[in-house]
Amino acid sequence: MSKLLKIFSEWFIGCVISSMAYTFLFYFNNWITSDITFGLGVSWIYLPAGLRLFLTLIFGLPGAIGIAIASFLISYYGEFPHNLIVCVGIGLISGFAPYLARYFVFRNLRLDSDLSNLNLPKLIACILIYALLTAGLHQLWFSMMTLENTGSINHFLVMFIGDVLGSLLLISLIKYCLDLLRKVRKIAR
Repeated sequence: MSKLLKIFSEWFIGCVISSMAYTFLFYFNNWITSDITFGLGVSWIYLPAGLRLFLTLIFGLPGAIGIAIASFLISYYGEFPHNLIVCVGIGLISGFAPYLARYFVFRNLRLDSDLSNLNLPKLIACILIYALLTAGLHQLWFSMMTLENTGSINHFLVMFIGDVLGSLLLISLIKYCLDLLRKVRKIAR
């Protein structure tokens, strides 16, 4: 019984951390990039893209589920039409496109489950595959749902660029903070 409880608590923690972190970064990104938004759901720089990739690489399925729940709620209570089907689709794509990219990368680039062999070329491949899947699936969904001013090749390209730039910026920021933390710890010794 305790093993089952441990697995459940790990899943629950992964879902909650992913959901809360994604929600916070979504609104922070919305605040700092509101002037460079291209259209509904499309931004020139989308920092949560890097977080979605990071969370699904770290937590796997619980990360994808947490992101999907948060994205659904953000969409449903945000600027998108209050259409349950549209928002469920947005949530599923937001959570599971990076999970699909994770699966593809682990399978084809031979990435270790503990990410110990994650290097710059593999990271760039992860980001590009993820951005391609996310932008493509979102714009396909927007087009199928006939959302106004969405679903075009221009929206796809901007979303792809925004996801790549956001991922690179966020991952660079995380790396810089980790390097800074190492220096501080080294000085403190």
